[in-house]
Amino acid sequence: QVQLVESGGGLVQAGGSLRLSCAASGRSYTYYTMGWFRQAPGKEREFVSAISWSRWVASTYYAESVKGRFTISGDNAKNTVYLQMNSLNPEDTAVYYCAAGPYSGDYYREREYDYWGQGTQVTVSS
Repeated sequence: QVQLVESGGGLVQAGGSLRLSCAASGRSYTYYTMGWFRQAPGKEREFVSAISWSRWVASTYYAESVKGRFTISGDNAKNTVYLQMNSLNPEDTAVYYCAAGPYSGDYYREREYDYWGQGTQVTVSS
């Protein structure tokens, strides 16, 4: 079992920044992917960003809506993944979920992830 705990959400004004953290504990994969998804009120959950490790080489991926504003990174020593979010706008308001799964090329698909965190609320005021 893998446990994921997100933190770092909150209320921020448009144009501001937040950094989300996702601490993982439990089973680790030799090859794995960790992703961030978000769900706004009344909308389906959507892919935000992912980072995949294959033999310690990390690859990062972003949704078009956040590219250039969000940065995903990982600290293997701390088993933690971060999502630095800059230039936030009200459309970024959502519950953000961290997810973990085995290495997959379909990093943007929820079904590729075996474990999910409880979510952290991000609210951007205009």
